[in-house]
Amino acid sequence: MRNRLPKTSHHISICEANFLRLSRILMRFEKDHYFFESAINNNNYQHVSFLVLDRTKHTICIEAKSNDLDIPLNSFTLRINVFLDAEMVEVSSYQSEKPLPFFYKKTVMQSKDEKEQQNRFLTEWLESIFNSGLVPKNIIKNIINE
Repeated sequence: MRNRLPKTSHHISICEANFLRLSRILMRFEKDHYFFESAINNNNYQHVSFLVLDRTKHTICIEAKSNDLDIPLNSFTLRINVFLDAEMVEVSSYQSEKPLPFFYKKTVMQSKDEKEQQNRFLTEWLESIFNSGLVPKNIIKNIINE
């Protein structure tokens, strides 16, 4: 039990930080659909979307997608649980692949720290969004039409 405490507290701090990042991007989760574009480089943009699948008083289930039309390998889908009362965000699935619960024997296909890797991936993706910036799609259409 003692060996798990630092790992658990680290996981909780990652989930809390992801809540802060995601709530800044999604304006405190007020809407049900969010569509953005993110600049990767001068010629390449990612289409980023967040769709609220389920909303209750204390939790929100969000499907986050990143589509890169030029490089399809950079496209992915995340299913994210937002815990409003605990102010935490946790990845529940990546590419529809869920980490196994702790009481199941891990398969060869999944690593021991699958859940941690998925949440770490969310952290790095949100950080890259902040670094490159996001623009709502309707603003981009207005700029192009001017």
